[in-house]
Amino acid sequence: MARVTVYSTGTCPMCERTKQLLSKWKIPYDEVRLDINRDALRTFSQLTNGARTVPQIIIDGKWIGGLTELTERHMDNELDELVTD
Repeated sequence: MARVTVYSTGTCPMCERTKQLLSKWKIPYDEVRLDINRDALRTFSQLTNGARTVPQIIIDGKWIGGLTELTERHMDNELDELVTD
């Protein structure tokens, strides 16, 4: 299984929805809370090309975007090939 990281904050409803969908699709993920782990901001900024919104999803070190992009990839059957070996 691929390594999925969700960058989020504790007050973001879209972050919660992203995590719910990943769980529903049985895709394990690590969460990095930017409101708690301020040291992660530099890595977040580098990985996401300076994104300023959350959630942002990284799969195997590749930035795929936020909830919209995650959902689009799932609907286009592209997500499975990203998260399986």
